[in-house]
Amino acid sequence: MYGYGGNRRGLGEARSLRDLAREHALLPLRIFLGVTFLYAGLDKLTDSAFFHAAGPGSIGGQMHDLRDSAAIPGLVDLALKSPSGFGYAIALGELAVGIGTLLGLWTRIAALGGALISLSLWLTVSWQVSPYYLGNDLIYLMAWLPLLLGGAASLSVDALLAARRRRIR
Repeated sequence: MYGYGGNRRGLGEARSLRDLAREHALLPLRIFLGVTFLYAGLDKLTDSAFFHAAGPGSIGGQMHDLRDSAAIPGLVDLALKSPSGFGYAIALGELAVGIGTLLGLWTRIAALGGALISLSLWLTVSWQVSPYYLGNDLIYLMAWLPLLLGGAASLSVDALLAARRRRIR
């Protein structure tokens, strides 16, 4: 069998470094995003002030402060109807996305969740950042797209389940 670059390889021989790199290309991004979102969710859940409707460090206070500078103030208004509920939804969503991404479990769904969280934060929290490339939420949104498109091909529960399905057939 001829691999990349015309090298002849027999069955059972080690894959080339290029093949391994290609197979694991999204793993560093998956680890970074998974750890970051897991940490962000835990950070919110352990912050005694975050879930309050008003006050320093509260989700309600943050939403009031950024309402007029958001791209879609209606999203902020929706969050302000129940600031603590919105805070819990964001925190638990970040936890679920982080865990799913780290485990590689339903990776595309986790990446979609991460992209939607990042999009909502970009349109609200970091919309006013100028120039735009200094705001981190847009960068996170773009970082989720390769995982949304490619999934978790290696070292993941998704890969184990796919291999199991292939063996059963």
